[in-house]
Formats: sequence, C-alpha cells, structure tokens
Amino acid sequence: MLNAADIAALWLTFKVAGLATLLMLLLGTPLAWWLARTTSRWKGVCNALVALPLVLPPTVLGFYLLVLMGPSGPIGRLTTELGLGTLPFTFAGLVVASVLYSLPFVVQPLQAAFTTIGEHPLEAAATLRAGPLDTFFSVVVPLARPGFLTATILGFAHTVGEFGVVLMVGGNIPDRTRVVSVQIYNHVEALEYTQAHWLAGGLLAFSFSVLLVLYTALKTHPVAHQLK
Repeated sequence: MLNAADIAALWLTFKVAGLATLLMLLLGTPLAWWLARTTSRWKGVCNALVALPLVLPPTVLGFYLLVLMGPSGPIGRLTTELGLGTLPFTFAGLVVASVLYSLPFVVQPLQAAFTTIGEHPLEAAATLRAGPLDTFFSVVVPLARPGFLTATILGFAHTVGEFGVVLMVGGNIPDRTRVVSVQIYNHVEALEYTQAHWLAGGLLAFSFSVLLVLYTALKTHPVAHQLK
C-alpha cells in the first residue's frame, strides 16, 4: 500500500502538473497561433526551439536550467535581485522546468488545430466586423476544441511522468520537490519493489486512462477529424 511519503509525492506531482499545464496553455496558445499564421523566416527556428525537448535528453535540459537559474546564472541573479531567491530545488523551479520540458506537447496540437481551421471561417468573421479577439474566442477556440483537449491532456500527463528534468532541477527533497517519478526511483534504489509496484502500476493505469479518454473524446467530437 501507499505510505505517507508516496501520497505526498503524488499530491506534489499533481500540483506541479496542474499549474504547469495552466501556464503552458496560457503561453502556448498565442505561440501556437503565431506559428500557425506567420510567414516569418524565423518560423522554422521557433518550431525547432519548441520541439527541442522532444529530442534533447532530459538531463541535458535540466543541467542547463540548473546553470541558468542557479546563483551564478543570469536568471538566478535576476530572481535574487527581485527578492525571489534562486529557483533550483524549489516548487517554482519544478514548475518552470516542467513548462519548458512539456511545452511541445501543448504547442504542437494547438498549432495543428489552428492550421487546420484555414482562412474561410476567419474571413467570414471579418465580413461580420468581428474584431481579432472576438474572432479568436468565438470562432477559432470552438473549432480548435479538439486541439485544446489534446494539448491539455498530453501536457498534464507528460508532466506527471517527468523524471530527468525534475530530478536535476528539483532534487529529491521530501514534501518540497520529491515527485512521484523520483519516489519510484527511491523505492527501487532501496529494493522496495512492492512499494515501487504500487506507484508504477498507478502511473501505468493513469497513463492508459488518459490516452483512452483522449482518443475516445476525439473520436466522438464533431470536428475531431480535423486533427487527423
């Protein structure tokens, strides 16, 4: 059965994943919209930067985040001057690292959904004298709902399963930065395979359920075919 440390790790994990997902949607939506609409020569560079965590080893990203946010890094010096201290080995540091590492799982589905919409709905809204914000929230968001659903679920689920980045940036501090993936590692390292099975099995069931809900929802959504 799960002990108090396991439950604390699960609670912390879902708090990090929930906040990170919200931030990724807030940051990723305008970024995905720009990538879907722009003809800038920098589009390829931006797409590559967004997708970089998909191919970069998590420990590499975690290492550079640790350097940048540490006492001698530019971000670390800035946060220190602002009275916020340094971000590594804190809850805030975990959230920042999670956002950067899981961002492609939010941006790419949204970008695909925005691209699929095309120009005709936007032109129709313009003929009705709808402003840019009104068009986006009244036309684009409803049509891109499958993309938002995919982005939310995948961003949250991927954050829950992170290990390398959160271990590098957050460390292994009980009740502060010890997320469930690190707790599983601790159990295995201590040869506590029964406890590891409980947590690992729970994450396996969670991951399968998330994907099942996602594909079922996309299959039944009236415009889900746009993302296929």
